[in-house]
Amino acid sequence: MGHLDHATFGWLTPVLSYAMACTGAALGLRCTVRALAATGTSRRNWLVTAASAIGTGIWTMHFVAMLGFGVSGTEIRYDVPLTVLSLIVAMTVVCAGVFAVGYGKDRPRALLLGGLTTGLGVASMHYLGMAAVRLHGRVTYDPALVALSVVIAVVAATAALWAALNIRSPAAVTVASLVMGAAVSSMHYTGMLAVRVRVTPSGDLLPGATAMQFIFPLAVGLGSYLFLTSAFVALSPTAGEREASASAQRPAEGATR
Repeated sequence: MGHLDHATFGWLTPVLSYAMACTGAALGLRCTVRALAATGTSRRNWLVTAASAIGTGIWTMHFVAMLGFGVSGTEIRYDVPLTVLSLIVAMTVVCAGVFAVGYGKDRPRALLLGGLTTGLGVASMHYLGMAAVRLHGRVTYDPALVALSVVIAVVAATAALWAALNIRSPAAVTVASLVMGAAVSSMHYTGMLAVRVRVTPSGDLLPGATAMQFIFPLAVGLGSYLFLTSAFVALSPTAGEREASASAQRPAEGATR
């Protein structure tokens, strides 16, 4: 069995990946709060932004954490198409979950459906990302820990969507984001604890890209997207502020809105 190291850079990757998960969660919650206060295309746009933020946060969390993943006795490469597919899955299922909650008439049912969809999607994203790993040897999983990681993902997703529906104040959003970040991180590391690697030493070249060639630039790009979007959302006025300024500046136009 190869010795697995989940933090080859020390505390850097776990802390940074947690920060990414929290940032994505905070931005997603803020956008969902805005979406629920809006109507029409504005609501749809806020929900899409929320889904892309949460999806990006979760995916970046996973792969920043994977930068610190090492196995003694073998190099590690990543299959590029599968890694990109895991990002698309993360975005798509989070979008489905967020829209189920954003447009659902029956709130409890929408919450359960959205939480289940998003949780299973997050778990799929994680294990697709793991399927993209190429190394000299064979990867197997502990079924009980895999099942636990899926349960954590579904519970975390349901809690996140509940928070999006029920939490309004900035302080509460911050606390909810920290909890969500912890839940996503614990799902990831539970999934990683399930991994068993039987190394078969070989001098052959592994297919795929190294983490630094491919995942690091992609994670930096997505992380930048998160922070720039966070700044935009923080600075953009809420629906109430916009209406107040519009009616104050242009009474006629304010009346037609």
